[in-house]
Amino acid sequence: MSRISSANIPAAESADQEGRKRLRRFAYGLMICVCLGGALGRILAVDAVDRLALQDFRLRKVAEDLQQKRAELRARGLPEREVEEELARLEARWKPRAQLRRPFLSANDRSRWCTVRALVEPEMRVAGAPYAIDKVIAEPNWNTIDMVYHDGHLYSSKPPLQATIMAAVYWPIYHFTGLSLGTHPYEIGRFMLVLFNLLPLGVYFVLLAALAERFGESDWGRLFVVAAGTFGTFLTTFVVAINNHLPAAVCSLAAIYAVVRVWFDERRDMRYFITAGLFGGLAAALEPPALALLAAVCLALLVKAPRPTLLGALPCAVVVAAAFFATNWIAHRTLTPPYAHRSGAENWYDYTYQRDGRTVESYWRNPKGLDRGEPSRGVYAFNLLLGHHGLFSLTPVWLLSILGAVLWLCQRKEPRLRWVAAAAAAISTACILFYIMQPTMNRTYGGMTCGPRWFFWLAALWLPTMLPAADLLARRRWARAIGLLFLAWSALSAAYPTWNPWMHPWLMNFAEYLGLLQS
Repeated sequence: MSRISSANIPAAESADQEGRKRLRRFAYGLMICVCLGGALGRILAVDAVDRLALQDFRLRKVAEDLQQKRAELRARGLPEREVEEELARLEARWKPRAQLRRPFLSANDRSRWCTVRALVEPEMRVAGAPYAIDKVIAEPNWNTIDMVYHDGHLYSSKPPLQATIMAAVYWPIYHFTGLSLGTHPYEIGRFMLVLFNLLPLGVYFVLLAALAERFGESDWGRLFVVAAGTFGTFLTTFVVAINNHLPAAVCSLAAIYAVVRVWFDERRDMRYFITAGLFGGLAAALEPPALALLAAVCLALLVKAPRPTLLGALPCAVVVAAAFFATNWIAHRTLTPPYAHRSGAENWYDYTYQRDGRTVESYWRNPKGLDRGEPSRGVYAFNLLLGHHGLFSLTPVWLLSILGAVLWLCQRKEPRLRWVAAAAAAISTACILFYIMQPTMNRTYGGMTCGPRWFFWLAALWLPTMLPAADLLARRRWARAIGLLFLAWSALSAAYPTWNPWMHPWLMNFAEYLGLLQS
């Protein structure tokens, strides 16, 4: 072993110390900006509404009314047994309506939970219509506006595949423990949120870190991209609600990671082809525009390794497609999902139904606020990209992804990276145009939501392509400051909806406060 000259030791130690110091400084700046961004978001979201206190008040009122009713029944000379039976009947009717708290935060996620209950709980099933939710929505606190009506029954407006997968997990819980979502919504609901949201999000972060290590060129750039993924996107915001956007992002990144292993690391393990096909298919089932990603994944694998692609990736994608269409056929006797039946003679959103002895009209006959749709496509495009629901105005960290894609397209050292950037740009453009070109009734910004949720799944594409831009920022102090400012702003937007992602973005609320928008 050659000996290192003692004269070189101080220089080596000095360089090492300087590198570690720079890394520490970045870590300090990262922690500070994320902490301040999150704190500011929570400060802006402080609200004096206390549903727990209101619920306690209403439950106390129910108890008082029951005591008063007991006195009235006894005064009429009824036997004690009949008094208690009448009180039990009244309590069963009054108490559920006094309970306001529930772990299901909006009509959107409740719509999926309703389907889960209908599929598993025998008392909630409708004969001949296993996906019908008529009986579920009749229960207190289980109402939703995200439903459709056809063939005499009400159904969730969401494609049924995701709810079917959830029901497969709920079935043993219900049958082996005796607990139900009706009697124990918090225990079961939180367990399933951990299983379907939190754990997959953890896998997503691990894969993101692996890709950062694979393609990043600087410590600062790698750490910045992982920090952006963990704190600067709306995926963490939606971890508290069942939705299709978070799992679509996880599936997309899993498929991308598998393609990277095949294309860049020359791996031919069948598991990578199966992973790419399976999760690419699931991403497309959860987010229709992700069909573009699935096509790109299959094409990339087919060019690189035709045989394992045909034996592994494509069959898995076909299985997911078959499950998507099969569940939709069983639920609705059609291959097209419910949201495709919103116009013309067969409008599943135009209906009335009975609830608590009264006739209720579909919310979608006269939608309110943003649900009415933006008449101007130009205004819609602006607000969707740069305005009150703006992709770049709420999360400016994505501007670095555009820069990163340009840098990869322009570099000449690694042609494969140019293909990655071109694919990311093409898929992103197709997805954005898909939603901008929607008819007026669909130009809703995603409804009551904290950001442009239809684009959240694209984080799986944009975070890896951010790496060359982050490496570029790492070279200059002023550039790093700009990157950290973008990250802090994005963290603010993600943290603003502290307890519920189903609320307007802070930019829209701020614009309303200034009188620039009408509520």
